[in-house]
Amino acid sequence: MKVIVDYLVCEANGVCVGLAPDVFDLDDEDNLHVLLPDVPADQQDKVRHAVRSCPKAALSVTE
Repeated sequence: MKVIVDYLVCEANGVCVGLAPDVFDLDDEDNLHVLLPDVPADQQDKVRHAVRSCPKAALSVTE
């Protein structure tokens, strides 16, 4: 699974960071970073939850 972020849509609300902190991070300037673009199996459920919970629908995954 890979994480895709539409940075034109992302508002860096941080919901994804709260749900999957091992995969997502916000820097000091509120820029979102994907720490693990190839999501490990043990993080996939958390990432799917983060994708569904993104208030701007800026996240998606490919299997």
